[in-house]
Amino acid sequence: MIEPGDHVAVGVSGGKDSLLLLCALSLYRKVRHFDFTLQAIMLTMTDASGNSSDGKKKPDTSAIEALCNKLSVPLTLRHTELYEILFEIRKDENPCALCAKMRRGMLCDLCRDLGCNKLALAHHREDALETLLMSLIFEGRIHTFHPKTWMSRSQVTVIRPMVYLPEKHVIHMKKELNLPVLENPCPANGHTKRQEMKELLAEFCKRYPNGKDVMLTALRRDDRYGLWEKN
Repeated sequence: MIEPGDHVAVGVSGGKDSLLLLCALSLYRKVRHFDFTLQAIMLTMTDASGNSSDGKKKPDTSAIEALCNKLSVPLTLRHTELYEILFEIRKDENPCALCAKMRRGMLCDLCRDLGCNKLALAHHREDALETLLMSLIFEGRIHTFHPKTWMSRSQVTVIRPMVYLPEKHVIHMKKELNLPVLENPCPANGHTKRQEMKELLAEFCKRYPNGKDVMLTALRRDDRYGLWEKN
């Protein structure tokens, strides 16, 4: 996923997943003897004045800025009007898919502006499986995101280094490292189709405790649908 000379941007949301990825890649950079550069990028749901579209103040990112300073990773913030677009203009009941697409596009554009050739996102194992279930149930197709994807419009490669990592390990490391996690500002948080899939997956694993491992193995082995290419 990462090669010598790469300029890698880490998409930081303020959640436990992205902060752990930032720490992990910072450590990995030292192990690789600094043969690639690292940049943290973060989008906020605010306008250029610094106020969010719902009238609240922008989130306090000082703790994340301090973490980036500690890791010697530069942080770039970009204010967006995602809140206004999703919740005031479109008023979608299930905005997650559009939000994810817009955020990924904005992050890729920011990568291009900063000269980064790769964008690292912090999706873990459960994210991949929940996306698979959503595609199957709501779209009638077998699909999930790939560990590595070339974005032709922005000329950026999206990588997901934690895609095989169980979420329980992320939760454990969040406590171990005392990561400065921000509260999720999204009004739809906890009331989405993804949350339904998370609960469905949990119910499935009550009956079949190794269910997540089996589903992940299926993704890695599948040749007919080509969900995940073997690298």
